[in-house]
Amino acid sequence: MALKLYNTLSRSTEEFTPLNGNQVGIYCCGPTVYDFAHIGNWRTFVFADLVRRTLEFSGYDVKHVMNITDVEDKIIKRVRETKTTLRDFTGKYETAFLDDLKTLGCRAPHLTPRATEHIPEMLDIIGKLVERGIAYKAADGSVYFSIEKYRGCGCKYGQLVKLNLDELRVGERVEADEYSKEDVRDFVLWKAAKPGEPSWDGPLGPGRPGWHLECSAMSMRYLGESFDLHTGGIDLVFPHHEDEIAQSEAATGRPF
Repeated sequence: MALKLYNTLSRSTEEFTPLNGNQVGIYCCGPTVYDFAHIGNWRTFVFADLVRRTLEFSGYDVKHVMNITDVEDKIIKRVRETKTTLRDFTGKYETAFLDDLKTLGCRAPHLTPRATEHIPEMLDIIGKLVERGIAYKAADGSVYFSIEKYRGCGCKYGQLVKLNLDELRVGERVEADEYSKEDVRDFVLWKAAKPGEPSWDGPLGPGRPGWHLECSAMSMRYLGESFDLHTGGIDLVFPHHEDEIAQSEAATGRPF
């Protein structure tokens, strides 16, 4: 009996067919380690474990990757409040998460890459997007992904949620306390460094990666530009998963 899975992109249940024979690559959006995981979080990870076990039971050779988001706005806020280092703060919650994963009887992913250890891969993606004119540097020093330029290349944005971009405020400039961008729809790839915040040096100036970019860089680093399954909480479908698709396909020219 064929294995069937629900595909968020097509909104239908489809027969599962691997891209490469018996090899199956699964990427699961992992925890943002700023606090302990709650039952809603664990539904996502138990589900990913169930999918993996089903595939392995069916005879597939599975490679399961789950990222650890260890730099992000909520984490930085908590690091400031607790007056500790980034690694000391996130390490406590990362250890707790992996212990809880074991307590729930889930199999450990084959790889659990940390975002902070993959900055070069993220900068490489940004470089490609800037070179292709799909990303731009704003006045505040941050780098943004242009939805309009992406659509101008014949690509679709908003497929996962049937988003009508024409109903949004096209071309309106947004000046916020934290960021400045040309269009309300654009999303950040690289956040310019601010005093007291962790940052990394890059060709576009010191800063830190945007959350969406982290998952594209780590998934493609370990599973390739196209892979079989991407899982995550339903609350991540938009904008997180949508932005992953856009920046990945714009950088590689291949289906993500």
